[in-house]
Amino acid sequence: MPNSSRSGNARSPAHVHQGVSEFLDSTEPDGEAPLAPGPLWRHALWVAGIAALGVGLGWAGALFRIGPEEYGLPPAAPGAVWPYLCAWIATGAATAAVLRAAAARAPVHAPGRVAAGLAFFGTRLSLGWRPEAPALAAMAAAAPVAAALWSAFALRARRGADSPW
Repeated sequence: MPNSSRSGNARSPAHVHQGVSEFLDSTEPDGEAPLAPGPLWRHALWVAGIAALGVGLGWAGALFRIGPEEYGLPPAAPGAVWPYLCAWIATGAATAAVLRAAAARAPVHAPGRVAAGLAFFGTRLSLGWRPEAPALAAMAAAAPVAAALWSAFALRARRGADSPW
């Protein structure tokens, strides 16, 4: 009987670490990314968590440019921060949703890292630069398009593997 000495709810440190890494991206022992099936609430929670993680890291990375001058460099551009944070939370959620939807159908390599990275870089760039609405809209549109292209490669490879030709 393996694991007979463990109590019912005890988890090993390796299992906890594996759970954290599975939140971002899980891989099988052979290196293949598994499918991400499950109930809708689990997908929604993953999307919200990844979007919040990416935007939060981007905000933290740009914090020295947001605060008073005595805490770092002078602000790159004047203006409110909240509209940019809200725009990137919505964009990060859309990006993560595209990647999670593809990961539910085909093995996608690193969907969490890609979604969090796109939200991070967009937030960090927007808070330091504070672009006008057209430039922000172009940046925000580029993130889900990049996620869709990343997903298309995985879906195409999956379709090619299932094809008899």
